[in-house]
Amino acid sequence: MTDSGMTKTGTAEQPSGTPGDGRRGGRSRAAAARRLFAALAGSAVLGLPAGLIWGAVAPRALLQEVSQGTAQLVNAESSVFIGADGWFCAIAAAGGVITGVLGYRLLIYRRSWGASAVAAAALIIGALAAALIMLWTGEQMGLSAYQHQLASAADGTLFSASLGLGAKTALAFWPMFTSIVIVLAEMAVRRPRPSDPGSAPLGYGVPPE
Repeated sequence: MTDSGMTKTGTAEQPSGTPGDGRRGGRSRAAAARRLFAALAGSAVLGLPAGLIWGAVAPRALLQEVSQGTAQLVNAESSVFIGADGWFCAIAAAGGVITGVLGYRLLIYRRSWGASAVAAAALIIGALAAALIMLWTGEQMGLSAYQHQLASAADGTLFSASLGLGAKTALAFWPMFTSIVIVLAEMAVRRPRPSDPGSAPLGYGVPPE
């Protein structure tokens, strides 16, 4: 009887779910949500300083007031519009590299495939938002002064035009370079990943001796 009792005790099934499992699952989902928010917000917020830089360094066309509320280019063949677009592309490309490097290191490296895919998608979406914020911020710099001059300047007055982006395809530079950095980093690392977020030890992917 004792052996039978011991056998029953030894083969008794444990409950499939415990309160601890639920708490761990909730913490895992909360951590994933925080990483997603960090990827989106961290990428998008870089657009503000990028827009300030673009507004400060990009050239602006010179206009001449011909009548109240109307102005024309002093030099119709001016290359300043190409220069403004070029500066936008350069700054956006640099922002994309920064987003990709920091995002990969902080949110993708040593994560599971699922968590990495979500973080990469969030980084790319955030990069597009950063490009739009950069465009809006740069266009606001000097806009009020331009509108005031256009409305009230005397005929013949020279003043700078407001900043604008001619080639809207330049908005793709930020997310494009973010994607390139993430892909290149993945190709360079090529490590096996854990099946669950945060479950890998620090030395995973190192072959046993």
